[in-house]
Amino acid sequence: MFNKLLATITAVFVASFSAFAQEAEKTVSERVNEIMGPVSEAISAVVFFELPMGWLIDGAPGIPMIVIWLLGGGIFFTVYMGFINFRGFKQSLKIVSGKYDDPDDPGEVTHFQALTAAVSATVGLGNIAGVAIAVSVGGPGATFWMIMAGFFGMTSKFVECTLGLKYREIDENGVVSGGPMYYLSKGLANRGLPNLGRVLAIAAAVICIGGAYGAGAMFQTNQSSMQFTNEIVAMTGGVDSVFYDRPWIFGLVFLSFVGLVIIGGIRQITHVTEYLVPFMAAIYILACLVVIGTHIEAIPDAISQIFAGAFTGEGVAGGIIGVLIQGLRRATFSNEAGLGSAAIAHAAAKTKEPVAEGLVALLEPFIDTVVICTMTALVIIVTGQHQVAAAGDGIVLTSAAFATVIDWFPKILTVAVILFAFSTSITWFYYGQRSFLYLFGNNKKADLVFKASYLLTIFIGSAMALGPVMDMADALLLAMGVPNILGLFLMRKEVKSMLQDYFARLKSGEIKEVSS
Repeated sequence: MFNKLLATITAVFVASFSAFAQEAEKTVSERVNEIMGPVSEAISAVVFFELPMGWLIDGAPGIPMIVIWLLGGGIFFTVYMGFINFRGFKQSLKIVSGKYDDPDDPGEVTHFQALTAAVSATVGLGNIAGVAIAVSVGGPGATFWMIMAGFFGMTSKFVECTLGLKYREIDENGVVSGGPMYYLSKGLANRGLPNLGRVLAIAAAVICIGGAYGAGAMFQTNQSSMQFTNEIVAMTGGVDSVFYDRPWIFGLVFLSFVGLVIIGGIRQITHVTEYLVPFMAAIYILACLVVIGTHIEAIPDAISQIFAGAFTGEGVAGGIIGVLIQGLRRATFSNEAGLGSAAIAHAAAKTKEPVAEGLVALLEPFIDTVVICTMTALVIIVTGQHQVAAAGDGIVLTSAAFATVIDWFPKILTVAVILFAFSTSITWFYYGQRSFLYLFGNNKKADLVFKASYLLTIFIGSAMALGPVMDMADALLLAMGVPNILGLFLMRKEVKSMLQDYFARLKSGEIKEVSS
């Protein structure tokens, strides 16, 4: 009798709690979207202020000024630095392979660890969901402009990470602090512009914190929870599944694992990323090659569509301008070139040579955009999914493209998405943390406040609609380029002088390999 009574009470309690939880979920999701939706719109309106193009091409949409700013900076630095993205590529591979690693050099992590940490922040859902959105909205031609943005972005990364290492600070415990906050304030002060340097440094730190919340926390958990929930619901009872319409469950689990890693700081983060990034990238690239290989006969046509679409914009609203905007916007979001964020990770590298770390950094846009983004785009184009899926479906579109060849791959993609999102979130935590502590002091109280707020933002992101999350993530991330590119331009001669000196010493034999 007691057991039956207990079972009845338990059943009633579970049913009541479930009903309450469902209502609470709806309330939380609705309230989050009601509050964050207008905020997202306001931020996007400022950052994505558009230069009208209708006077040039009928029906053309405006080009966001931030895209012109970042791409223009990349083109300028590429020419000014003598196409270092080409001529320094071989040396960058030697450095990252460990040939110049000296364990006695100041810093916290190796060149390879710094690279994987920075790549973990860029190789993520932007490569999967972002590319799909660009191709579905802008057509195959958007791929060409993504590649161009990646190519020029390599030099922007070189410049900012060279300065990031030169102007870093190392405390008595060996903990490194670096990034745009430091090279903007200290570098411009050296040029007689201390007030401008302080203003730009504070702006960079504030925007970086916003980027950590938007792109590192909210966007990652939003897209990965969507993918996870879709797949797990299908395997656990559909609408009757405990996970159905409950992305917040994933949000709680996700933030718990992020919390476990971020406790250890950059050393713990790089210990995770140096194994996780190559592993997940290898799985994803292998799957891409399988899909592309089974459609090998479609490759010539896909390449033709990419080039034709890049310069005609056929079938795309706004024509060539619309294609260009989609490609550049998504590529910039993905590789973060010109934003200064990667300099925070590279500043921790064990080296005395700022230029060496700058050369390591230029590999990031190549890996992220020229290789991985291009492969994702080819998978979508050769399978024809950009023509049958709804525009802007993001990760769902990419998953459908893989499923046309590997019907079980969406399950693997679910794991890959979560790993990509996880690695991006932990690295962007570090970026945001360094910026937060720069503003509020390097103390335990400030550190605790940022950790708690970052984890809370992860949870909020899991409950938001995709549209506001995508717009806010884009805006907060790309806005970092405003103070950063200006600072890089003002310090361009300093970087070029260091570059020339480095290669002169390399040629003379003064800089030698430590290991072979």
